[in-house]
Amino acid sequence: MFKHAEQHQWNVVYFAFDIHGVISKPDYRKTDKEIDYLPYAKETLQLLSKRNDIVMYLFTSSYPDEIFEYMKTFEKDGIKFKFINSNPDISEKTGCFGFYEQKPYFNVLLDDKAGFQPKDWKKIYKYFKKQKYRPDDSWTFRYKEEYHKK
Repeated sequence: MFKHAEQHQWNVVYFAFDIHGVISKPDYRKTDKEIDYLPYAKETLQLLSKRNDIVMYLFTSSYPDEIFEYMKTFEKDGIKFKFINSNPDISEKTGCFGFYEQKPYFNVLLDDKAGFQPKDWKKIYKYFKKQKYRPDDSWTFRYKEEYHKK
């Protein structure tokens, strides 16, 4: 993903995160709105939140009142999600990639329904602790596809 970003000179990449079974131990009771972080999830999300080249957003089926409580916990823990279930940075209006009005754009998806396993957090954490890649400050996230335009 970073090689792809470098080839296109993109200054940001987008990470979409599910909550239950990915960030927090699964607990689908509507009465419990606590985040019970999986091992390495909190530390990894805090690490990613400090990077200007990574935009994180939640990709969750949680109810709005639950999301409100989760967001308070994430903010308290220094974890910054820019969007919830959307990515308005990438859209047909901005001329990027295609039609993303109903499907939010991401470069990386961490979702248990997409094969993510809780043990993956440790590998991801170690990767980002030693990873040195940073985009050039002069790069922008510009990709104007013209082949769909008439």
